[in-house]
Amino acid sequence: MARAATTTDAFNAIAEPRRREILDALADRERPVGELVELLGLAQPQVSKHLRVLREVGLVDVRDEGRQRLYRTNGRPLEPIHQWVSRYEQMWNDRFEAVDAVLEELKERES
Repeated sequence: MARAATTTDAFNAIAEPRRREILDALADRERPVGELVELLGLAQPQVSKHLRVLREVGLVDVRDEGRQRLYRTNGRPLEPIHQWVSRYEQMWNDRFEAVDAVLEELKERES
């Protein structure tokens, strides 16, 4: 089965771990490519390629400041991902609470 193109939507774009690292690095503030290269330990062409993909799906915005291009996250395309993940959040919380209850019961039996 052929892989889906990574530039079609946010889901596919963030499937790549390095792109998630870039988004994490941009979460607190905008940064130039050179700073991302240093933070991630990747070659500049790799960072630029990942930024291009993130920009094409709308996850990253860019602005020129002098000779630098500053990148920042754009959270709007992440909304469908957030909604999808949120559906599972309650299920997992319920399961963890059940495990906690069992562990608590076992502790009480040992005492």
